[in-house]
Amino acid sequence: MIALIACEGLRFAYGGREVLHGVSFTVEQGGIVGLLGKNGAGKSTTINILMGFLRPDAGACSILGHPGHAIPPLERRRIGLLHEGFVQYDFMTIAEIERYHAAFYPAWDRDLYYDLVNRLVDVPHSRKVSRLSCGQRSQVILGLILAQCPELMILDDYSMGLDVGYRRLFLEFLREYVDVRGTTVLLTSHIVQELDSFLDDVLIIHEGEIIVSGTRDSFMAGFFGYTLPARYEPRLRELAPTQTRGGPVHSIEAGRRDVAVYGFAPLDAMRGHLAGLGLETEALDQLAQQPLSFEDAFIGLTGRY
Repeated sequence: MIALIACEGLRFAYGGREVLHGVSFTVEQGGIVGLLGKNGAGKSTTINILMGFLRPDAGACSILGHPGHAIPPLERRRIGLLHEGFVQYDFMTIAEIERYHAAFYPAWDRDLYYDLVNRLVDVPHSRKVSRLSCGQRSQVILGLILAQCPELMILDDYSMGLDVGYRRLFLEFLREYVDVRGTTVLLTSHIVQELDSFLDDVLIIHEGEIIVSGTRDSFMAGFFGYTLPARYEPRLRELAPTQTRGGPVHSIEAGRRDVAVYGFAPLDAMRGHLAGLGLETEALDQLAQQPLSFEDAFIGLTGRY
């Protein structure tokens, strides 16, 4: 497979506070990859370095075979970028901004732009973009990006301003677009519940580190959640402090009635691990595996707060 994006050991600090701690990942050709994390985890900083808007303090990244800070202008035409909802020339109308952008992209698909815009924006094409709501502007921007027919699409917080119905419609549209055209998509989001069956691969970033990298299916097949009565929480925390990524016990979350244990060990292996740490048989017998949605697994990895 061809790596369209490669980042190795990225470090970056704002005002002396390091926010990326050696971020490394690759994005291969084809499919939809989610760079997921809580607000402030480092998603947008990573995208800004990737696109050359910031220079890393250490490490390196490349996109389409070029360093992020030195992407040739003609190569940028192969990249469709949504950058935190930013749009230039919002004094233009919906129709004018389409004609303006079309001149820069040889593969421009006018029909695709209007197909998406007509589904999402119930306003005349003569309306200026500056007079649209935040959500409507986002819809126009997404239409402009898809009409470029880029080889690589980077959507930094694609959901900005979109209500739940529009988000679902766009995701369905994007999935079909990728399947038909073979486009590669890297998107960031902190809204994960709607991405459960949408992503092909996941990169989960937490506090400036990539803690999961792989297919969505392999992640869900290898991450588990368990519960015990809440009275066992002190004993669990005494015996099994949270461990490094990939360990049997990744995190412990206290609830009102139960304590949740998340980790990368199936039930028998988790029981064996906790028994080896000294957890009593009475507690082990009450350890119950819980089904996890994608959102549940994300919370188990990154914490509730």
